[in-house]
Amino acid sequence: MSTQARGLNNFISDLRNAKSKEEESNRIELELAKIRKKFNPGDSKLAADGSNPSLSSYQRKKYVWKLVYIHVLGYDVDFGHAEVLALVRSKKYNEKTVGYTALSLLLRGSDPIMGTIVDSMKSDLTTAPNPSGKKKKGAIKNDAIQCLALCSLANISGLELIQAMHVEVQHVLVSKTSTEQVKKKSALCLLRLTRTSPNLVSGREFAPHIGELLQHKHLGVLMSVMSLLNGLASQHSSNYESLIPHVVHVLSLLVMKQQCAREYLYYRTPSPWLQIKLLKFLQIYPNAVEGHDVGMEASGYVSQLINVVSKILMETDVSDSINKSNADHAILFEAVNVIVAWGITCPVSMREGAMKLLGKFISVREPNIRYLGLMTMAKLAQIEGSVEGAKKHQATVLVSLKDADISVRRRALDLLFVICDTDNAERIVDELVAHLVVADASIREEMVLKIAILAEKYATDLRWYVDSILKLISISGDYVGDSVWHRVVQIVTNHPQGDLQGYAVGTLFVAVSPHRCHETTVCVAAYLLGEFGFLIAERPGMSGEEQFHVLHQHWFNVGTKTRAILISTYAKLANLYEECRPLVAPVFARSKNSADVEVQQRCAEYASMREAFSPEAVEDLLREMPPFEDKRRSALELRLLEKEGEDSAAAMKASITSEVEQQRALQSAQFLSNPPMEEEIEPIDEQADDDEPGMEEEPVGTSAIQEQAVESLEEEPSEDKKEDTIENVLANGSANPVVAGIPKELIPAMRKAFSNLCTSPSGVLFENSLLQVGVKHEYVGAQGRISVFFGNLHSYPLQNFKVKVDQPEHLRMQMQGTQDLLDDGDIDSAGCTVATKTQAKLLILVEVTAPFDDAPS
Repeated sequence: MSTQARGLNNFISDLRNAKSKEEESNRIELELAKIRKKFNPGDSKLAADGSNPSLSSYQRKKYVWKLVYIHVLGYDVDFGHAEVLALVRSKKYNEKTVGYTALSLLLRGSDPIMGTIVDSMKSDLTTAPNPSGKKKKGAIKNDAIQCLALCSLANISGLELIQAMHVEVQHVLVSKTSTEQVKKKSALCLLRLTRTSPNLVSGREFAPHIGELLQHKHLGVLMSVMSLLNGLASQHSSNYESLIPHVVHVLSLLVMKQQCAREYLYYRTPSPWLQIKLLKFLQIYPNAVEGHDVGMEASGYVSQLINVVSKILMETDVSDSINKSNADHAILFEAVNVIVAWGITCPVSMREGAMKLLGKFISVREPNIRYLGLMTMAKLAQIEGSVEGAKKHQATVLVSLKDADISVRRRALDLLFVICDTDNAERIVDELVAHLVVADASIREEMVLKIAILAEKYATDLRWYVDSILKLISISGDYVGDSVWHRVVQIVTNHPQGDLQGYAVGTLFVAVSPHRCHETTVCVAAYLLGEFGFLIAERPGMSGEEQFHVLHQHWFNVGTKTRAILISTYAKLANLYEECRPLVAPVFARSKNSADVEVQQRCAEYASMREAFSPEAVEDLLREMPPFEDKRRSALELRLLEKEGEDSAAAMKASITSEVEQQRALQSAQFLSNPPMEEEIEPIDEQADDDEPGMEEEPVGTSAIQEQAVESLEEEPSEDKKEDTIENVLANGSANPVVAGIPKELIPAMRKAFSNLCTSPSGVLFENSLLQVGVKHEYVGAQGRISVFFGNLHSYPLQNFKVKVDQPEHLRMQMQGTQDLLDDGDIDSAGCTVATKTQAKLLILVEVTAPFDDAPS
């Protein structure tokens, strides 16, 4: 044999001894030129298929092997295909071996020449082996040739070749005359073909044949058939559901009766690879045991299946042999995955047993078993009713969070993410934040993302959520992406109810007060102070001027993106507080020539805004941003999905909306969408009903305005002025009423409320502890319909209540309201009385008769 391969051996030796890449390339080019000349000498006729008939068998094989070797080295080989096909068509086994090997490597299924080889491959596939099993000298090895053709077909797998050959492959697989080796090869070949062309096999017609093959006694055939069945069932599961009893029977023979050929025993475990494939097939059908429990009378295969899985769970233990332990635990974890796939249809006792068993595995010293235990427990905990069992191991999981192996720490983090809920969210988040201080850089970004998601999903008090994110930023600000602090802004903006906005800006004001703080803190503080800074402007040391100074101290320490946010905040502060305008103007003037285009443009536009637009237009442009759109998935959840994929336990957990989020969204939607006064606008009519509708117990309004007014009105009166308190005035009237006017500190909030009403059909215009003024309005062309509601929020009636409406020349107005509400100039008119928790209503029909440039009062 060495004599026959001398030329090939010498060629390989020359390439190995080459001292440089260039020398190797030159040697290969020389050899390719020699082979090309041998294949097409030019002075002799070629055969019909393009091959050179003058070449001997040895020469053809030698040159084709050289082409194969050159191809394996990475060089392009674009000739010699005719000689390869000539070897495939040969009747000699050693020539077919070379031909099919070269065919698999040098040709592709899309090559036009492949159409000429179909008949030869079909002939090789359908050649039946010798039934007697006796082989004459020089006879073709039929089963070996079938295997060669199957392997080559699987490697090439072009669409045209698949369509032409798949029927023959199926026939070889189900043929009773095929040997075990051929059946194994044909099953794997058909699997490869179906992956390329999923609709190749008709499941309903082919499933009975698979059922017959599952009764084969040879475990090698069963293993190959199960690989094929798992591939087919993953594409069309319903077509192969009828095979579950066959699979359960095979699994029962291996697990319960230990029936296995000696050569397939692996450390006394019967064919663990086959058991794993059988269990993977069962995971495709989650309803296999629905409605059954351990010990219940059930159909044969269901009872058998439950017993098999229960035995795997109960009798698997750690072995002294590492190899046996690995095989047994591989089977065990696949059995647990079956329980996970069954979900809530799985018997409760089996779920509890699996959780208890996994609790042991996550505490062992072996890192591989601990890793698998944490990963599988995270999947099992997602089943409804199983999370409580996983919570019992929370302390152990927290210990694994400090493991030396980074992969174990990641799985522990995933499990903590899955078992977190409203009851333990604060503890888990606090533990994760505390561990963040000592966590490796490789896991910090992932921890920050998951902490932010957990804090949002399970925060019963959003103030705690704000505090948690600020801790994240202070500890690992470099790992806090923009999506994290953007989400804080979105949540604070979308939840105006309660004191969240005031608490958030107050906390952020304190956070950015030190000269050294992280840039991300400056970003979120700048945005929220610009939007809601007016809520804390009356607090000591937190005026608009102080807010500017606290933010501007970081101007030279932040990047251009943060400066752009600061510029917008400065513009809003200057709009609300006149004392800030002289401070902001020099900043805009200096930054008009900034090298950053965004900073330059913002400064130029804000500086010239008051000259280019009217005060009302500026107010409208600089008013607070509207609520953000609530999407099905937040940016944080999408980012987690992108990093870990849809199948990860953390991504599946994050996609489920928690009860806290549902309640929060409902409350926010009600607050933002419901008008302050609930009654509908009624048309003006001479028989209009003057009855006053009932007030809401908790009127919708701007809580910050109300709190400021309450603080100013609920101060303890002195003894000598007690008779002039508001309560006495409301209860008994006053002989000398005094016009109080609107408190100066409420004017910025009223400006924002007016700007909001310019783009909103309803809202609150004014509110303090005594009175709430709500407005509904709609317009068609030059005509409008405005309803104004005056609600008494105090515990005493409002007496002598009147409303005076100016009538400009450019408006034609018709008004009607509660009796004696309108001030018509009659001195004898005492006005109306607005009882506690009720409203007075004013309806105005208005028509514009001429252009105007100012808002009517």
